[in-house]
Amino acid sequence: MSTDDREIEIYSPPAFEPGEKVRARKHIRNDGTVPGREIGERVVNKGEVGYVRDIGTFLQQFYIYAVEFVDSRSIVGMRKNELDSLDKEIHQ
Repeated sequence: MSTDDREIEIYSPPAFEPGEKVRARKHIRNDGTVPGREIGERVVNKGEVGYVRDIGTFLQQFYIYAVEFVDSRSIVGMRKNELDSLDKEIHQ
């Protein structure tokens, strides 16, 4: 995760909204923040579909999207560059 001081993401609106359908752009492994799963275990597969449950911030700089992935039964915090919106594709 980049902590580049030049990028203050929270100065702009969130890229995704709660309830929005999204797809993972890459495989995600547990960094120790997913309870009940081993560190390093894959918790989300690339292309897996989920729904944004909540939006938080990290270091008062970045948005973190809590995404529920139904197939893998995981709720994972993800950055905007790790997700694609499926709802916005439909509405464009």
